[in-house]
Amino acid sequence: TTENIWKPDTAVPEHIRKLLVPSGPNHSVNYILAFVQIVRLLKTQKRTGWVDRGIPAEKVESISDHMYRMSIISMFIPNENIDISKCVKIALVHDIAESLVGDITPFGGVTKAEKHRRELESIQYLSEIIKPYNERFSKEILELWLDYEEIRTIEARYVKDIDKYEMIQQAWDYEQDFGLTYDLSEFYDSRTAIVSKEIGELCDEVIRQRNEHIEALKSKASS
Repeated sequence: TTENIWKPDTAVPEHIRKLLVPSGPNHSVNYILAFVQIVRLLKTQKRTGWVDRGIPAEKVESISDHMYRMSIISMFIPNENIDISKCVKIALVHDIAESLVGDITPFGGVTKAEKHRRELESIQYLSEIIKPYNERFSKEILELWLDYEEIRTIEARYVKDIDKYEMIQQAWDYEQDFGLTYDLSEFYDSRTAIVSKEIGELCDEVIRQRNEHIEALKSKASS
């Protein structure tokens, strides 16, 4: 039924929703203040994949942690033929809809089509909130998100690859922190989907170091 269809405004906390009143002398400022507070939700939501694998809650990265490191990785891509600034912007925007949708994994009981619908409606909703304050940014944030979602540019292709590499790096980070206590092996399978040479090389070295570490542990256990 229509009343059960998820909508982005239902995920906005009440104290933020009160700012979204389209009247009064400060309404455009209040709209952007609401947007800033919605973005803050990325700092407080944990990445679901790690939670599901049992990583201690206090150690699980937030969605914004993931996006921030992706943006830094984007800055050091050694390819002068791509727009690094655009890569950084896409990295910072690509998961912004998750501020309202949350981090939905393939095992969360939500179909891929439904996940896309929720995220598309959320980025459109956020774009509309921004519009009264800064129409240029309102359009830009939507276009950057669509670039990533539809892989419309070479920069989006790189950021797609960075998304997978950052996840692989995070899995290795956790394994260095906790040993092989948690089974994170499936995250390394994302290497096969990485296309760009530079990002693939980073992943290959991480995986080589991990494999070397695992072999050392096996040798120690058998000696």
